[in-house]
Amino acid sequence: MFEGLSPLAAGSLGSLCAGLMTALGAVPMLVMRDTSARTQGTLLGFAAGVMLAASFFSLIIPGVDSLTEHGATRAVAAGSMAAAVLIGAAAVGLMNRFAPVHMVSIGPAGSPALARRIWLFIFAITLHNFPEGAAVGVSFGGGTQQGLSTMLGIGIQNVPEGLAVAAAMASLGYKRRAAFLAALASGLVEPIGGVIGASVVALLPGALPWGLGLAAGAMIYVVTAEIIPEVQRDAKDQRAMVGLMIGLVGMMFLDIALG
Repeated sequence: MFEGLSPLAAGSLGSLCAGLMTALGAVPMLVMRDTSARTQGTLLGFAAGVMLAASFFSLIIPGVDSLTEHGATRAVAAGSMAAAVLIGAAAVGLMNRFAPVHMVSIGPAGSPALARRIWLFIFAITLHNFPEGAAVGVSFGGGTQQGLSTMLGIGIQNVPEGLAVAAAMASLGYKRRAAFLAALASGLVEPIGGVIGASVVALLPGALPWGLGLAAGAMIYVVTAEIIPEVQRDAKDQRAMVGLMIGLVGMMFLDIALG
């Protein structure tokens, strides 16, 4: 399917395929029954764990590796990624502080405060898909085999991320179809990143690591400042934290196993 295509076309198609894997991850939400408040908390904990692992293993570590591959020392690469993470976290923190309340939709069963937190969470997930799509697009510039390997790795990692988005929507009381469509929409950011990545990042290789770091900072901020306090609200119910650990370890395994 990719043979004979230009790097731009192959990168765009590959990033689209990887992005659509988020919809595959959200399929279970289409068949689940209406969830209780405790189940919703467990799913939200799972989503938080997935995003914490993805921040470090899918974004920060690959960003450091990319910088060192282009000649930076480990210290310079680490410092650059640290700066990018801080900027990404600060940007989302400022947005969270100053965004008007009326700009944040309230779910059918959600309070304004909870809705703000979860929509920030979904925004952070969607944001991080952009540099991932760019990574797929750039990889096809190194050949079809390299591009397919990157596409497969990121695509498989997108499966639990799709479930994370759908679970976050479900925790607000949205219907199963709406939760599925939200996951699909978050993944469709990747082909946009793929087109830009294949055409621009190849000329500016230093841009991709910064994009990875900014996305990581945004996700870490949202998860630690907004989502974890929410799932720990009921101290007697540990199922949300169990969900968080399962999501974190599962995503960590996928990232490490797939390189």
